[in-house]
Amino acid sequence: MFDWFRILFTPTETPEMTQSLIVLFMAISIGFFAGKLKIGNISLGVSAVMFVGLFLGHLGYGMNAELIQFVREFGLILFVYGIGIQVGPTFFSSFKKEGLVFNALGVGTVFLGGIITYFIHILANIKVENAVGLMSGSVTNTPGLGAAKSTLLEIQKQLNLPLDHFSDPAIAYAITYPIGVFGIIIMIILAKNFLKIDLSNEVVLLHKKNKEAENKIIRQKCRVTKSEVIGKTFKQVFKEFNIEHVIISRQKQSGTKVVYSPSLDSIIKDKDVLMVVAKQQDVDKFVNLVGKISTDLFIESEDDVTTKIISVTKKTATHKTLAQLDLYNQYDVKVTRVIRSGLEILAQPSLELYYGDTLMVVGSRPSIHEAEKIIGNSTKILLEPDFLSLFGGLIFGVIIGSIPIMIPSLPVPLKLGLAAGPLLAALFISRYGGVGVIHSYINNGAIHFMKDFGICLFFAAVGIKAGHGFTDNFVANDGWMLIYYGCFITFVPLILLVLISRFVFKLNFYQMVGIMSGSYTDPAALAFSTKYLDSDIPNQSYATVYPLVTISRILVAQLLILLFAS
Repeated sequence: MFDWFRILFTPTETPEMTQSLIVLFMAISIGFFAGKLKIGNISLGVSAVMFVGLFLGHLGYGMNAELIQFVREFGLILFVYGIGIQVGPTFFSSFKKEGLVFNALGVGTVFLGGIITYFIHILANIKVENAVGLMSGSVTNTPGLGAAKSTLLEIQKQLNLPLDHFSDPAIAYAITYPIGVFGIIIMIILAKNFLKIDLSNEVVLLHKKNKEAENKIIRQKCRVTKSEVIGKTFKQVFKEFNIEHVIISRQKQSGTKVVYSPSLDSIIKDKDVLMVVAKQQDVDKFVNLVGKISTDLFIESEDDVTTKIISVTKKTATHKTLAQLDLYNQYDVKVTRVIRSGLEILAQPSLELYYGDTLMVVGSRPSIHEAEKIIGNSTKILLEPDFLSLFGGLIFGVIIGSIPIMIPSLPVPLKLGLAAGPLLAALFISRYGGVGVIHSYINNGAIHFMKDFGICLFFAAVGIKAGHGFTDNFVANDGWMLIYYGCFITFVPLILLVLISRFVFKLNFYQMVGIMSGSYTDPAALAFSTKYLDSDIPNQSYATVYPLVTISRILVAQLLILLFAS
């Protein structure tokens, strides 16, 4: 009577679609549960899905061949696209600060790992596809493995090679993956102890170095007392004293309770109270110029003018500069700050607005209500998924990844593939707010879901496929030796990264930990470090190096396959 139920959960050599889906869902659900289990402060996180997939594959469970390939590629695309959309805005701006050093260290680590992999391939006589799988697993780089497998399939098609001509790099990847996960965690702990890091002192030094208080946009009340500015307009004062990047959101004259949002032509009077919005250093400069800090409370009254947060959801405001919208002259509403992907940006006239941007505005309630008709402010629209933008962006990414790059002497053209292509597309779209009808806004919950869902699909597919005959493959490929070789790829670049970061570039330990995790594209190590160090500071340097490192690892994996695969 229940034979149908037994068949669904019984391993078979030729699984049907329903059985394949059951196996996929089992790998993800059990793996997600296992990933939450902790040993001390360490947990496998979403990477546990791959190990559960390996175990299920080892037990004889499998998936339809076409389905497993689709699941693997689609999962990888979703994961890297989500990463690109998330870190795009900070990725480009980071190069203006320490981003060049961070990325140079990260990319240097990638190429050093590639060189070590090449020597392992030559000296240990390991097939290059296995060496690349070994490299990808030792640095926990999933997109690199995906790119390697895609390149191998392309070579097989172009040269009409049999399907079993190349070994599956996922075997070596699965064997060495734990070394990559735990190796970085071990290095973080050892580096902290070896370098005798005082975490509290590192925080103080980092705050002093970056002058975080100056980089954060703040608001400050001040009272006008200096004769040099009395009787002049804000435009005259800004021009005469070279004041830039300062916004006056409110003005109140002495002896009154009336608060209004001034224009550049408003006149500054003696004992006026002003609300200044700018970065700390610009606020200090302006306050010293016009007078002193004020403790007046009436200027914060919401009776005459109010502050409101509104979101850009209409085409009439998207890709328009604040100067083009001219909200102050049209509606008597002043924009003070724009929040984009968690970043606060001072509302300069030349700033272009993107779909999903959040504006902090000051004005009367009726005026703000009128401005909302142009800007939108529909939270319902922002919560609804925009599949046109999502899948349009994915199409754009797949096209980029499919462009053949002809390089002399290589058997097939080099392609960025289904990992780097969508990543580059997402970075580009996120940087410029969109392309045509495709916009970059995806709410945070959707991004996290897309990333986790994508990587779960990929890990499950890779694990289930690699799990078939895993024990035999471990023995056949001398798994213990692969782990031994993997230790060189994991630890040698990390040790050099720690030494160069600390003693040459004098980087803060929190930043260095983020670079270590980002260089190995290891979210598990990042999650561990933020809890181990009780700080989110490593997230910043992780996001800075992740995109370029991911692209570099994809290219290194492809080049090794194209140059040395036989």
